[in-house]
Amino acid sequence: MNTIMRKSVFGLAGLAFAGGVIGGPIAAHTAHTVDARPVAVVQADKPGVDTAKLIPHGVQGAQSHIDLDDEQIANAKAIIAATKKSGMDERAAVISIATSLQESKLENLGHLGDANDHDSLGLFQQRPSSGWGTPEQITDPEYSTMAFLKGLKQIDGWQDMPLTEAAQTVQVSAYPDAYAQWEQQAADLVAQYWNS
Repeated sequence: MNTIMRKSVFGLAGLAFAGGVIGGPIAAHTAHTVDARPVAVVQADKPGVDTAKLIPHGVQGAQSHIDLDDEQIANAKAIIAATKKSGMDERAAVISIATSLQESKLENLGHLGDANDHDSLGLFQQRPSSGWGTPEQITDPEYSTMAFLKGLKQIDGWQDMPLTEAAQTVQVSAYPDAYAQWEQQAADLVAQYWNS
């Protein structure tokens, strides 16, 4: 897909991320940074997960990690299920979960009043006014994941891109490099729950 077409297709996504960082719920979570290594090691508890596909380029930069509650884990599992339903692989699930970790900390956020970035909602902070769907659709984990994956599928060569580039092309964030910090935790979640 050429750059002009990509910008027009994904320009609809808006700057969903900006409000989350500036005044949204992301500040309410404490993430700790872990020293990054050039090559990531992913432990798979279940057979059949191709761990080489999870982080094919190694992690980029320092990695963050947050402790997840049951609801956040359920949302990660919903992203994995939607990824499988869409016919996409484990790498797509890693990109999706890392994106959601950055956008909402895997929380299915409703409207947050003044702390909200315009009308950003859900796991991916998608905006109804930008064409992502209705508020009800965007706050449905399966729908919002499928919408994100639809955008990802439209990117030529997304499978070979670093995570942050693939996520940014779909999300059009004001902070494009921020997605990279969640790659290890996203890969660990996919390794743990892909076959559960």
